[in-house]
Amino acid sequence: MLSRLLGGVATQAAVRDANTDRDGLAAIAESALDKIFGDNFWNNRDAHDAEVPNSEDPQRLALAKQATDYGNNKGGNPFTGLSRDQLALITYDESGTFTVNERRAAWEESYRQHEEWSRAMVAKMMDEYNRTHKTSSESHQEVLDYYKSLPAIEEAQLPKGYDMQLQALIQAADSNEPSQHKKELESLLEVLNKRLESNKQA
Repeated sequence: MLSRLLGGVATQAAVRDANTDRDGLAAIAESALDKIFGDNFWNNRDAHDAEVPNSEDPQRLALAKQATDYGNNKGGNPFTGLSRDQLALITYDESGTFTVNERRAAWEESYRQHEEWSRAMVAKMMDEYNRTHKTSSESHQEVLDYYKSLPAIEEAQLPKGYDMQLQALIQAADSNEPSQHKKELESLLEVLNKRLESNKQA
């Protein structure tokens, strides 16, 4: 059932991504996140909790209820374990296929996964720095590969030029200037957490 729903919104997302530039995708993302985290969400919380999909399928209705229960601390997240691509399809869907509470639950799982990856990556890089006074080009490349793998609408939310910054760090990884690497690392970690912090505070 969920696979069928995701297939439908995936087609729509592909058209959206193909016909929208980076700034446009960032604007769409901002609007979508406001609906699931901003004042609009909290001012209409009761309506969101009462929202049900346009379906008579018991499985479909149960999925929506589980998302609402999760949002009210009454159960687990129904989207735990889905891929980042799948979670983005749900989060940024504007077709009405998914309820607001489902979209919020999907973003929460995406946030959890990103936070888990970020903590592990930061620990790895800090360990490298403490041992060698710099971070390796392999670690910087791993970060770049991760961000390049993000769905287009999520990548559009990152600061412009982040990929060029990472490329510069990769090229400079063999430098023998420890203090400079520390500054580069601090700058990189700021980029790593920028999207997480801004969205979580919304």
